[in-house]
Amino acid sequence: MSQTFQPAFIDALLSRDDVNTALTAARDDIDAVLWRRDIRAAANEVAAASVERGARASATIEGADLVMPDDSPMGRVLGSTLLLTSSIPSQVDTWGKAPLQVIAHLHALTASGFAPADTLGRPRTSDEADDPLKIGSLPDVSSLAPSLMAISSLVTRRTDLPALLTAAFVHNEILWMRPFTWGSGLVGRALVRCVMAERGLDPSPFTIPEHGFVETGRPAYVQAIKNYGTGSVEGVAESVIWFAACCAVGAAAVNL
Repeated sequence: MSQTFQPAFIDALLSRDDVNTALTAARDDIDAVLWRRDIRAAANEVAAASVERGARASATIEGADLVMPDDSPMGRVLGSTLLLTSSIPSQVDTWGKAPLQVIAHLHALTASGFAPADTLGRPRTSDEADDPLKIGSLPDVSSLAPSLMAISSLVTRRTDLPALLTAAFVHNEILWMRPFTWGSGLVGRALVRCVMAERGLDPSPFTIPEHGFVETGRPAYVQAIKNYGTGSVEGVAESVIWFAACCAVGAAAVNL
């Protein structure tokens, strides 16, 4: 859906009051967390808790709803997701300059042991990919390169866009395209943190957007990605509004 990133499409999206209202409300909720004195006084503790809770929520979406990582298949998914989420701060500086490098690195990190070694960090070469959310309608492999290049251009050139809109585009595009044979959803959710930190919206980060994805429910998640996949202004707008609401829930979830 790389045409979604074209200037005319983005202008049409940002001309909608419902989109702007949702983005502004979520941004205000995130700002409120960052300005809380108790949160700032316990910054390291809050950031560590955000990583763990975010990783567990993301793994839950993949079907790995476990108390602790272990040697079972789902336990290994949770362990991999914890490693992935904790690695995001080290990738923030690179993200704004070379987002495709970060995407490849994060996939190689999280998919090691789950996907063949020669596919780590590389887009799929067939029309097959895991689909734990049961989104269906997997885009053709020929669309992957343009999609990834569009993400790169969006991140490096459109720094004028609201950070939450960029995060929504990156997440929704990755979830819709599923560029890897395994782990696309895990990477897409982790990239939300990368965008928000690099753009200064939630630099620590403290909030837990993955919690919002879980709390709004699987049917809503699937519908939002399908809406995005329509490529229409209406469908993409609905997906962005859903995404903003998830981030607001993720901000409200921060506690000490």
